[in-house]
Amino acid sequence: MYVSHGKEVFYLNWKVVLGILTCNILFMSSSYTMLIPFLPMYLTNELGVGPESVNLWSGIVFSASFLVSAIMAPIWGRLADTKGKRIMAMRASFLLAISYFLGGVVTSPEQLTLMRLFQGFASGLWPMDLAIMTLYAPPQKLGVCLGIMQGVLTAGGVVGPLLGGVLAEVFGMRVSFFLAAGALFLNFLIFVFFIKEPPTPALVAPAEKPASEQSVSLWRIPLLRNMMLCGTLVQMVILILQPVLTTYIAHLAGPLPNIVFVAGLVFSLGGIAGAMAAPFWGSFGQRHGYFRSMCYGMIGAGCCMLLQGIPHSLYLFALMQFAGGLFFCAIHPAINAVLASNTPPDYKGRIFGMLFAAQQVGSMAGPILGGIIATWLGMPFVFGFAGIILILLSLTIWHTYPIHQS
Repeated sequence: MYVSHGKEVFYLNWKVVLGILTCNILFMSSSYTMLIPFLPMYLTNELGVGPESVNLWSGIVFSASFLVSAIMAPIWGRLADTKGKRIMAMRASFLLAISYFLGGVVTSPEQLTLMRLFQGFASGLWPMDLAIMTLYAPPQKLGVCLGIMQGVLTAGGVVGPLLGGVLAEVFGMRVSFFLAAGALFLNFLIFVFFIKEPPTPALVAPAEKPASEQSVSLWRIPLLRNMMLCGTLVQMVILILQPVLTTYIAHLAGPLPNIVFVAGLVFSLGGIAGAMAAPFWGSFGQRHGYFRSMCYGMIGAGCCMLLQGIPHSLYLFALMQFAGGLFFCAIHPAINAVLASNTPPDYKGRIFGMLFAAQQVGSMAGPILGGIIATWLGMPFVFGFAGIILILLSLTIWHTYPIHQS
């Protein structure tokens, strides 16, 4: 129970909220990943794009939403802090459902690009899930909750492509878009009927500062600013492999008849490992400190990426892909927990909106940088570059912050 303006307001138990949000995140993540990997096939088979231009259109369609979502995420975050995080989650779910529906009825690559731009405008569901959970979760359970949520997000990234491949093969990709629209609309209904606005302590905001100045002041806090930079670089490293990973796997595998299936299976190993290990890292960070968890994850993932860049067999590459997934899943929950632990309750939406925007910048920069390095230096250098970034980032954080701090 929470008392606000003389009224008694009842809130859900944090365990119930965690259970509901994990379902929400699974629907959101699997809906996205069951479509995005197959966009080139959708452009070719459904929208009539020729093989000579499918790569160009794939890049345009894939990246179209990132720029818009990077711009809008801080705005949605600020509105969440002033208007309510639940209403912003409802907005994102409903508009994303519309965007997926539109994706299933488009008839040209130009229309699909417009749909992705609208999807970028609609995005922001994941930051709101984080903001809601960090307000419901007891401080002593924050790391565990964020670890579970990250694990479910990663699991959705594994389930989505498998489900999307089956649906595309049996029914065609338009059915996948409509199914994704239904899943996001179900998320919308869950927020309408089951989730309550999280409890926020009655804090009096400084009346002498306008909201814009209060938002900018978050960037002036070194800890928060550095965590934003970490989020950008880690997201860039994750997506820097996107243009080269399938090609590199094909190079290691040789002339296999089912190379697409093999590449998808190897690619999913990191997600499977991450879904398994994320709750452990959340608990580890809760007990031993989030900075320690973050550093261990970065240096472990960085070493695995360095080893992946050394020419060897496909089996060893797959093993390092799995091992890297065990470490990568430690990073984002630790960043989220540090931000949540060092941000006032009435700034949660704003800070996670800003983090999401920073990650979108990394999502835009990663594939471009990976393509450039692979073209000019070769594919193994992409893995080496990404691994070195993570190791240097780990050493910087270890040196900058007391490792016992959380």
